Amino acid sequence: MSTASGPTPRVSAPGATVPVLDGATWRARAAAHRERVAAWTGPHRERRRRGEPHPVWDFLFTYYSHRPAQLERWDPGPGVARADAAELADRPGHVTRPDGTVLFDPAAAPQRLRTTATFVHRLLVATRSRPPRLGCFGLHEWAMVYRTDDARHRDTVPLRLGRAGTDAVVESARISCTHYDAYRFFTDAAAPRNELVPTRERQVEMEQPGCLHATMDLYKWAYKLAPAVPSELVADCFALAADVRELDMRASPYDLSGHGFDPVRIETPAGRAEYARAQAGFSERAAPLRDALADLAGRLAGSPDHPAEGPLNGPRTDDGAAGTVPGGPATA
Repeated sequence: MSTASGPTPRVSAPGATVPVLDGATWRARAAAHRERVAAWTGPHRERRRRGEPHPVWDFLFTYYSHRPAQLERWDPGPGVARADAAELADRPGHVTRPDGTVLFDPAAAPQRLRTTATFVHRLLVATRSRPPRLGCFGLHEWAMVYRTDDARHRDTVPLRLGRAGTDAVVESARISCTHYDAYRFFTDAAAPRNELVPTRERQVEMEQPGCLHATMDLYKWAYKLAPAVPSELVADCFALAADVRELDMRASPYDLSGHGFDPVRIETPAGRAEYARAQAGFSERAAPLRDALADLAGRLAGSPDHPAEGPLNGPRTDDGAAGTVPGGPATA
């Protein structure tokens, strides 16, 4: 219901004491967040202005649907109230408290957000229950250009080993991709060479923490749960995704020397060892971010282990992890 001055804000009932950020404090944190992510959003906007595609960094703003302006927006996450924030009162999931402060309340979140949170919680809990598989060596990128002249970056970067050399690497390798959103871009000729058959329906069953794309996707799950995720955590996930994306493309079949990237030559034993070491390091970096997102998603979804009205920080549980990846763990 609206009044002449705008929508009537929802008012929360009195409850547990929550921290309150005054206007100067939360706006300073918002400015610091914008400054942090501007290291990525600024160059992206400038490249777009020049009409200059980038084979590595554009992915973070095109494959992932979060726009630069959305990444720059700051939210404190649930359980933190903001004073001097009346303009936020009509945002979905936000409530106005009796003292006039505004906060995001998981209990007031739209159903679509709670539905997303239910899936994200299941996926992340299942993923973290498994050991990382470190034997894929980034061959998903090679499988995406196997026996085709329709390579994604064919107009901007060449294949480092040429067409025949690239196909030879695929034909001599063991391909064991577990991530559906990588596997679905395999060429028709490459798909049967994968030891596994990832599907959207089996995503919770098959996702594992060694996968570079599963690690990058933590950024996706973070922004899809916004504003229930503190923006600092969203930015942490983005920073990790950017580092992982660099390895992903350095290990790809593309020659990116013109963009300042040295290759990880996964067609050699030394290159495969380098890739597996970096992959293991990213898996370790991702673990606390995955835990934090799983915890927030569980509380937003109101899962049995994470009641919506419970505390925002508590012990992690792995109840409900779904299955194991066929073939078991594989290491370099």
